[in-house]
Amino acid sequence: MRLLSSALALLLGCANLPALAAQPAGPAPAAAAVPGSEQIVSKTLANGLKIIVWPDHDIPSANYYTFYRVGSRNEHVGITGLAHFFEHMMFNGTSRRAPGEFDRTMEAAGGSNNASTSNDLTIYTDWFPSSALETIFDLEGDRMANLAFDPKVVESERGVVYSERRSSVDNDGFGTLVEQMQATAFIAHPYHIPTIGWPSDIEHWTIDDLKAFFKTYYAPNNAVLVITGDIDPQQVFALADQYLATTPRQPAPPAVTTVEPEQLGERRIVVERGDVRAPILAYAFHTGFGAAGKDAPALELLTTILADGDSSRLHQRLVEREQAAVDVGAFADLGFDPGLFWVYAMLPPGADVTKAQALLDDELARIVRDGVTAAELDKARNLQLSAFWRQMATINGKARVLGTFEVFNGDYRLAFDAPSRYAAVSATDIQALAAKLLRQRNRTTGLLLPAADGTESGR
Repeated sequence: MRLLSSALALLLGCANLPALAAQPAGPAPAAAAVPGSEQIVSKTLANGLKIIVWPDHDIPSANYYTFYRVGSRNEHVGITGLAHFFEHMMFNGTSRRAPGEFDRTMEAAGGSNNASTSNDLTIYTDWFPSSALETIFDLEGDRMANLAFDPKVVESERGVVYSERRSSVDNDGFGTLVEQMQATAFIAHPYHIPTIGWPSDIEHWTIDDLKAFFKTYYAPNNAVLVITGDIDPQQVFALADQYLATTPRQPAPPAVTTVEPEQLGERRIVVERGDVRAPILAYAFHTGFGAAGKDAPALELLTTILADGDSSRLHQRLVEREQAAVDVGAFADLGFDPGLFWVYAMLPPGADVTKAQALLDDELARIVRDGVTAAELDKARNLQLSAFWRQMATINGKARVLGTFEVFNGDYRLAFDAPSRYAAVSATDIQALAAKLLRQRNRTTGLLLPAADGTESGR
């Protein structure tokens, strides 16, 4: 089973056009001084596929990341879940290869792979010895250009996806709560669509739906390719010309132009399930910005201060001192469009939910009222910087960071500004952002509770 993320445009043209000349990336911003970043080279093929290459010869291995700009935000009523469905279909045969042959060929060459889907992107990843580079290009070029739509395979994968929905949402209390809260928090923007899809849509996609979706979104000009590791950029570009350049670009897909209106009051949702033994309390606040927003670094630091590790504010208050929760967490959905900032508390069986909510509210109000200390800010910066440098230490981390910044920020080189961005955030910035976001009228409150009669709600 491919991974589902908790968590990502096409132009018509001609095949066989000559590729554009490679453009050196230039040195990374001095603030980061990432060793080897001056060797990064990028190139855009005539069909619109952008390729970013970062040579790293420490080990004889390489990564091949394909970022398609398609996720659940590109779906609509009737075809929800299709982006995630293609995460499965892309491994199930082409006009040249039978279902399962993609994996067998890659594994025979010493490689492995995975994929993930989110609101914004679908990402395909290959890890392999650098000696298998041409095999990987052949496999990836084939499935980008020649994906098969065998009705038997479609029905088989439909069942797999439906089973995945049952395990990750229908039979999972937290998954159910998050899905219901997201659908409640967004009333206009397609971020209200669950990435896994609604059950009735999963049951009724047609072959024509699949073909239209694939042609629209799985085109080279809607993708970014990042290759890192023990490779030669000129060999990469030569193989791209051979295996990828002939796949034609497609017309641009419909732009997502819907802007979520400002929330004018708290929304509350209660989910009751007979299989629930311990309550969950969660908040979802509208952020007002996406991954490229100027406040994104401040939100990352706020998240760290609130809920990263045992010394974080929420853990200390709700878990250690008050023992009102057994676990707490926070995370932000930062994509192409403004998303949500989530805060949650896992409560023990029989917990006093009203008390837990009062404690959570008080701790959030305290950060709005009093701000954060210099020590907290320094610690949060250090944690974020250590995560940044850990990513820069592996070819997998390098590839993922470059691709993420290219698709969301429009320039992979902005990834190297991370240290300076965190350094520029002040305690005043974090307090101001907390005051803007952590308002009751800006939140959707969700409660997962045991059903009073021992059955799931509505049954």
